[in-house]
Amino acid sequence: MKAWFRSLHARVTLVMAAVAAIATLVAGFVGAQLIRSAAVDQARSSLAREATALSASGSVTDLASLRELAFGEAGRIALVQPDGTVTGAGRRLVSAAAARKVLGGQSVSQTETVLGVPVVVEARPISAGGGLVLAEPVSAVTQAAGPLVTRLLWSLLIGFAAAVLGGALVARWVARPLVRVAGAARRLAGGERGVAVDAAGPAEVREVSEALAGLDASLGASEARQREFLLSVSHEMRTPLTALQGYAEALADGIIAADDVPRVGRTLSAETERLDHFVRDLLELARLEADDFRVDLQAVDAAAVLPTVVEAWRGVWEPAGVAMRAGVAGPLSVVTDARRLRQLLDGLVENALRAVPPGAPVVLSGRQEGGAVVLEVRDGGPGLSDDDLRHAFERGALRGRYAGERKVGTGLGLSIAARLASRMGIRLAAGRAPEGGAAFTLTLPAAPGSVPGAGRDAAS
Repeated sequence: MKAWFRSLHARVTLVMAAVAAIATLVAGFVGAQLIRSAAVDQARSSLAREATALSASGSVTDLASLRELAFGEAGRIALVQPDGTVTGAGRRLVSAAAARKVLGGQSVSQTETVLGVPVVVEARPISAGGGLVLAEPVSAVTQAAGPLVTRLLWSLLIGFAAAVLGGALVARWVARPLVRVAGAARRLAGGERGVAVDAAGPAEVREVSEALAGLDASLGASEARQREFLLSVSHEMRTPLTALQGYAEALADGIIAADDVPRVGRTLSAETERLDHFVRDLLELARLEADDFRVDLQAVDAAAVLPTVVEAWRGVWEPAGVAMRAGVAGPLSVVTDARRLRQLLDGLVENALRAVPPGAPVVLSGRQEGGAVVLEVRDGGPGLSDDDLRHAFERGALRGRYAGERKVGTGLGLSIAARLASRMGIRLAAGRAPEGGAAFTLTLPAAPGSVPGAGRDAAS
């Protein structure tokens, strides 16, 4: 029972019952007052018509004629004599002020308090002198309206009961689909996928159901990618581990000839480096996903960074016969993390140098476009198809397609670059280069107040 009171169904029902109760009380109070006010107005109107008719008839001259004309009404009728004396059964309801006004030839139509009793008074002068007064206590008028007030209260009570019942039905209508959605969410949290979510109910509940269904689909796709990624990584690591294990056992068993030991050492070193590359990429991805990932912003001239990257990779591109150069229009002032910008460019350059054949170019360029600085890493390699461009930054996507056709890395490099660019607030896009291969474009906001300068070309 206690749990029921904490449920949405119970709370909506109780809130609607409370609102209905307040509305019933307010409507009952206001309605009763309006009925009483209407009854008083009706009584005043009726008294006014009677007083006008009696005074205009000219047949009211004394108490006897009054009794003859208004028999049955004597309890509320009085005469004001020319000398100011008030006679008749209703004299106790006539105030001195009302008597003076009617003696002065004025008609009286008012509600006043006489001897502590609220009274509706209608008085008219008569031709014989003095005046005719019709008066009735307000309590008598409102008492006559009592049955109407009672009927109003009964109707309000019936309306209150209907409102509570309707509130309970609405609460159930709202709560039941939410309970089903909560059950589906618990099943998702328990690891179940492909959970059917009932989208019945109000529009907001349907939106929650649709969002949960979308979450289910996204979780399924994400977990599938993770499984595929882990299988890819485990397969890629198993190959060098198998080689290391085989050569280690061969060395331990003494079956490696002395002349082959240097070759085996070089193979072991290469496989170890390959494993180390995997581990470093995985650690880099983990750092990029961490909440405490830091970006130290400072003023940087991107035009000075590109030639530095060219020089840093000279030991790789020069022996490989690749023509690498930097074409820059500078200075290109940006506010970013200089170390991480260099890390991002190095990753894209490494990817380009892996793909290009000897004699093909790798170009680093920079320019300012309006309020942005655009840096590009272009190559003359085999390039990317339209579908490749759409999936270029997904983990292992390109590696899975071209593992047997081109030189590929761990399959994590472009994914790391995309995540790093996102954390730095840089837009990274893949496209085609005029050199015939792939182009990766970095778009950074220019530093405030920076002005494009003259172009210069640094080549090696």
